[in-house]
Formats: sequence, structure tokens, C-alpha cells
Amino acid sequence: MLIDAHVHLDKYGADLKQALQEIRRHHVFTIAVAMDVPSYRRSLEIGDECDLVLPTFGIHPRRAPEYVDRLSELSPLIEQSLAIGEVGLDFHWVKDSSQYHAQVKVLEYFLAAAREQKKMVNLHTKGAEKEILNLLERYDIQRAIVHWYSGPLDILRALIQFGAYFTVGVEVSYSETIQAIGREIPDHLLLTETDNPGGLKWLNGVVGMPKDVENVIDVIARVRSSSPDSVARTVHSNFLHMIEADPWLKDLRAVLSPSEG
Repeated sequence: MLIDAHVHLDKYGADLKQALQEIRRHHVFTIAVAMDVPSYRRSLEIGDECDLVLPTFGIHPRRAPEYVDRLSELSPLIEQSLAIGEVGLDFHWVKDSSQYHAQVKVLEYFLAAAREQKKMVNLHTKGAEKEILNLLERYDIQRAIVHWYSGPLDILRALIQFGAYFTVGVEVSYSETIQAIGREIPDHLLLTETDNPGGLKWLNGVVGMPKDVENVIDVIARVRSSSPDSVARTVHSNFLHMIEADPWLKDLRAVLSPSEG
């Protein structure tokens, strides 16, 4: 089974039926991250349609200013969600530095909940990689997925030392920087993603689909001098290992490895 650890299924619109068909046909276990409350609620509806979809709740850093003064309203949704995402910091694409305080405050609220509830966290780190590392250490987050890392190699190595998992996604086909990061991530911390439908569209104008994770695996295999089957098995094994100690996600093993059930 393939793993797509970061997808915005709620954004597919008219293409959702095709996307779910591909998820089933290609056996892609899919973590549907949210950017805000409405997208999480839509992800829950989609998750009801497909047992290969894990809906998760988060507030994207770009949405943080809208929610920073309403954090207590988010608690029931955090408690409901089996994992947390997408949350994080963005000091790169968000140019208005006056929003950074709200980003930090919202992220800390989620990290505190993740620590208390022992939940996996799916993280956006663009331009704030060092700050994210400091917060992960401060809140002692045990299961962190760093999504689409593109920051400095020294912070990458520090996050590796911390034990964070990393997704490599569709940009690996286009960027030597991402390919270098894809080589740097140790086998036991490697995951795959697409960030579709927008991930591929941002790169080449084409709406991304779930089967794109197969191409991601092919390119990762090439840059790591491996084989696609070996990379897919490694990623699958890594995800199973990550959820094994997670009190909320350990039951997913039956979905991820049906032959064991």
C-alpha cells in the first residue's frame, strides 16, 4: 500500500470522485489535512466515503489570524480528530510579519494539545524551520511529520536527530534542492506526499491526483539509488512504525496491512 501523508482532499471539488477512485485503485492511504474548520468538516465527510482516508484537523498558518482569538472554540475539534494537521509556521510566503505572533500562538495551542493527547502532528515549516524545531523540543512532540521540507540542511539534520519524519513530494521531479533533501533523509524517517490537488498545479499548472505519489516514489528511488518497490515498502513500514505507539492511530494497521487482519 502507498502512503500520501499530506493531501487537501477538500479542495478537489468536481474532481473528488476521480480522486477517490484513484485512491482505491492504487491503494493510497491518504492523510487529509485541513487548513481551517470548514475544510476539516469537509474532510470528515470525505473520510466517511473511503476508509483509506484519515481526516485530520488543523489551522494552517495563513489562517491563524482568523482563529487566534477563538482558540477555545477549536478544542472540541482537536479532541475529535485522530491526528493534527496542517499546522505550523510560515515566515516565507506570509510576508506580513505582524501575523507571525498569531501563527506562533495558534501553533502552540495545537502542540500543547498534541502533547497532552499524544497525537501525531503534520507540520508546515516554510521559512521558520528553526522555530519549529525549538517548539517541537519544547512541547516534546513524539510523532511529527514535517511536510515538504525545503529549508536549510543544518536544521534538517537537527530535525532528523530529533526524530521527525519527512515527506518528499511532487517537487522532487523539478528541484535539485528537494532531490538533495530526499537523499539526506534517513530510510527510517522517509514518507511520501503529494500535497494535491494544488501541489502539482503550483509546479506545472495541472491538477494533481492521488496516483502522482507513484511518480514521487519513482523519482525518490532514482535519487537514492534504490528501486520504487523498495522505497514504497520503506515508506509503508515507516508509517506503520510511527502509528504503532500512537493511541489514536494504532488500529489503522488493519487498514494499512489487510493481510494481517
